Amino acid sequence: MAGLTLRLSTSSFMSTIDTTKAHKPNDDFPANSVVRAFPAASRPPPASKLRTRATNSTQEMKVEGGVLVAERLHHLVKHEGMTSSTARVPVYVMLPLDTVTMNGGGLHKGKALNASLMALRSAGVEGVMVDVWWGIVEKEGPLKYNWEGYRELLDMIKKNGLKVQMVMSFHQCGGNVGDSCSIPLPPWVHEEMSRDQDIVYTDRSGRRNPEYISLGCDMLPVLKGRTPIQVYSDYMRSFRDRFNDYFGDVIVEIQVGMGPCGELRYPSYPESNGTWRFPGIGEFQCYDKYMKASLLESAIAVGHKEWGYGGPHDSGYYNQFPEETGFFRREGAWNTDYGRFFLEWYSNMLLEHGDRILASAEEIFRGTNTKLSAKVAGIHWHYKTRSHPAELTAGYYNTRYRDGYLPIAQMLAKKGVVLNFTCMEMKDEQQPGHANCSPELLVKQVKLAAKAAGAELAGENALERYDESAFSQVRATSRSDAGDGLCAFTYLRMNKRLFEEHNWRQFVAFVKSMDEGGRRISLPKSDSTHSDLNVGFIINNSQKKESTETAGAL
Repeated sequence: MAGLTLRLSTSSFMSTIDTTKAHKPNDDFPANSVVRAFPAASRPPPASKLRTRATNSTQEMKVEGGVLVAERLHHLVKHEGMTSSTARVPVYVMLPLDTVTMNGGGLHKGKALNASLMALRSAGVEGVMVDVWWGIVEKEGPLKYNWEGYRELLDMIKKNGLKVQMVMSFHQCGGNVGDSCSIPLPPWVHEEMSRDQDIVYTDRSGRRNPEYISLGCDMLPVLKGRTPIQVYSDYMRSFRDRFNDYFGDVIVEIQVGMGPCGELRYPSYPESNGTWRFPGIGEFQCYDKYMKASLLESAIAVGHKEWGYGGPHDSGYYNQFPEETGFFRREGAWNTDYGRFFLEWYSNMLLEHGDRILASAEEIFRGTNTKLSAKVAGIHWHYKTRSHPAELTAGYYNTRYRDGYLPIAQMLAKKGVVLNFTCMEMKDEQQPGHANCSPELLVKQVKLAAKAAGAELAGENALERYDESAFSQVRATSRSDAGDGLCAFTYLRMNKRLFEEHNWRQFVAFVKSMDEGGRRISLPKSDSTHSDLNVGFIINNSQKKESTETAGAL
């Protein structure tokens, strides 16, 4: 196919740009880079009305204030004639973890972000997801909130005609899969950790994990006179009051973080400092004094005080396999009276933690016309064993003989909270045999649990994937053959690789197929042959300088 040539005309200047070669995304902005893709006061047109033909032609561009603007988002989108008997699954895209700067006052690479949002909108994406970091917003001190960076982001999202899922991220960023930056908990929280090291999760060896406050002290005033639940509630209430005008129209979902990575789980497989590596079984996180006190109280209540002095002594270490331990092996202690007692206590503590935070969130966001959601981790390794050890150490009491996801789904359903589950893109055949993985069976189990409980189910991909195999698996998972399809899918993650030509073509086709209920869609040849992903090509007429900014400059 011949290269596309754009002819840019003004009364005093003519420039021809040959776009046969793709532009390489830049890491930083040119000093004179400007994006003027749409007037600030208006929204972009619906994706179905964007001109997306890639043919030999010239395009006459309008001049606004001496700046010539080429609005050539890409040639890959064609949204006419969408009809399907299956349910549409809206697609959201996670923004970079460091979208808002650490001082909370602005956006990281805001011009490239705006260009990228325009590209997403043109591709038919419903909206984006962004972490609202506790470590940024309440950084300066208790009850001292700085929402300005998020206000700027919401205005940008609104102007681009997108919606947003906002994550109340009460956890640390850094030390887990996909963490590309470091955002610790607020400094004043770390001061409290120094005074009382037991307010964070602790393993059997005494290793402290600063990712998230231990649920053992949920109702204790360990944070400058407030309980963790009060702190989370005050934060969410301040968020609601600051952004009240955005709810329902721009903010359509609040995902409530309830553990490491924002997931309802214990930090049983931390990657920081090489502590854990796939496919290790992980370790129980119940050795801070608050968790130990609860365990002892529960053991006394059932008449077995001796069960209350700590977790299982033979449950192994982070990187062991189940058959190397006494507790998790095929006929291990996990399936004894003691094992069942401990696992019930450990998993119930997690459920109660989730219930407390969500009860507060439900009250705070009631009447805002937004959904609430909670994220559950897709722990698929050792799923084919009887004991499911990696799930057990994370707090999911799921074994050959017990459904650990139904209680979670029931807790969420009672509050009308969407269950957001990961690893939707994974296939069993792609996993290493020695790890006994089965992400496909795990997803099926969670879908059945959500359906039985009456909870809405949404999905994410666990790892960055750009290939057709991953997209095909998500499509298959999203389809509702028996009332158990996905209500939404959030794609991980927006970055430079997503906007590379081949990856972007695959992604656009995927979004279109999800818009038609997960049906396999092939783009017309004219829409899938070439794209340089140039979001804005701007020429300053007075200085006769050229500058480009691509969607991938993130």
